[in-house]
Amino acid sequence: MDSLVVPMFAHVLLCTFFYMLLTFVRAPKVWGLGRNDDGSSPFDAIQSKISANLSNQFEWPLFFHVICVVLIVKGLELQPIYVALAWVFVVGRIVHSAVQIMTSNIKLRGIVFMLNFLAVLAMWSIFVAEMLVVKS
Repeated sequence: MDSLVVPMFAHVLLCTFFYMLLTFVRAPKVWGLGRNDDGSSPFDAIQSKISANLSNQFEWPLFFHVICVVLIVKGLELQPIYVALAWVFVVGRIVHSAVQIMTSNIKLRGIVFMLNFLAVLAMWSIFVAEMLVVKS
């Protein structure tokens, strides 16, 4: 089960990075550091995208962390598929974040999100199927 802790921690580090990035891009408005000559922030266009992305890290990813904790607590023999899907989720979150922050390509963002979504849904589905087999 320890092998699920690493992708979970990777997601925590991703969130940490976005908190730090958001603090940096808000610095011109909050502390006056790095303001343009006219008093505006050079990061106005990207700040809202980073903020929205950070909020997104606490929506669907909640289900990722819950299934990982459930698997760890259950102490079942961990199938390699769980670890693979966990990494698909984490890599997908990184790509999703890059697309959301650096582009306005909603279609691509939706496709990348679908990968994250399906990875977590698959983890839950496999777990539920295993529980149904164990109970029968």
